[in-house]
Amino acid sequence: MAVYTQIGAETMARIIAEFDVGTLVSAKGIAEGVSNSNWLIETASEAGESQRFILTMYESRLDTGDLPFFLGLLDHLAACGCPVPRTIHDRDDRPFRFHDGKALALIEFLSGVSVSDPTAKQARAVGQALARTHLAVADFEGTRANSMGPDAWKKLFDDCRPEGLRTLHPDLAGTVASELAFLEAHWPESLPHSVIHADLFPDNVLMLDDEVSGLIDFYFACTEITAYDVAVTHAAWCFNDDGTHFDEEISMAFLAGYESVRPLSSEERSALPILARGASMRFLATRAYDWLNTPDDALVTPKDPLAFAQRLAFYSDPANAAIFNRTE
Repeated sequence: MAVYTQIGAETMARIIAEFDVGTLVSAKGIAEGVSNSNWLIETASEAGESQRFILTMYESRLDTGDLPFFLGLLDHLAACGCPVPRTIHDRDDRPFRFHDGKALALIEFLSGVSVSDPTAKQARAVGQALARTHLAVADFEGTRANSMGPDAWKKLFDDCRPEGLRTLHPDLAGTVASELAFLEAHWPESLPHSVIHADLFPDNVLMLDDEVSGLIDFYFACTEITAYDVAVTHAAWCFNDDGTHFDEEISMAFLAGYESVRPLSSEERSALPILARGASMRFLATRAYDWLNTPDDALVTPKDPLAFAQRLAFYSDPANAAIFNRTE
């Protein structure tokens, strides 16, 4: 279970009491956490009404200086009607508190499940939900640099070293070097920018049947090329887990859903093949680094980086550029 910090029952009750959401009934660790400790919290009001929340303790990998941006973004999107969880402010109207030097926040619980084998209807709904967030942030005042942009990819690959990359695949070091050079020369900086999610994988989307009930885990959100978010989500949703199979039906549905809310400009559409190559490099970089540097006794099993090498090969093939022009 990915709960890195243990909190006793009495201490947990005192923490929850500071948020004025009723009396603590239960706190269950959530196994899906990767970088932070998470608990499913159940409380009861004086009238006996039950409520559920997610309590997150932010571990060392997150800069707490970014928390006002992340939590403010959630509150802004929720106020705009987007399916994201509200933050629960404490009795002093603070969106987060500290416990033993670590920040923690209480967030609204949203019902729904993450799908592992999405349907076209679900992909279309995800496209619509993503587009609505891009429209909703137009008047959001917060900004944050992309901590996982091209400069970060290069550093991560440098830390992996060519010999490390070759242990993953004999040709990977050469592929990375040539792709970094290509992207540096062709990255389309002049496209519209906005705050984006930047990590909208299926496990960060909650579904109720064919409808999106929640978009979660905004901890990579940043100010970036808006269409890059489309490319990231496309790469996350339109392939099987190992990246060897592209699902064109899912792709068409996702793009159609997105454009039914926010049509892409011709410049954005033309740039999607390059942005998708960048999205593949971003996750290839982080997965390769984690694969080569995660201790054997770590609580979290690193994900296969070659799944994104497969996506990169697909997006790099000029014959596949036309997929971004095909919608339902």
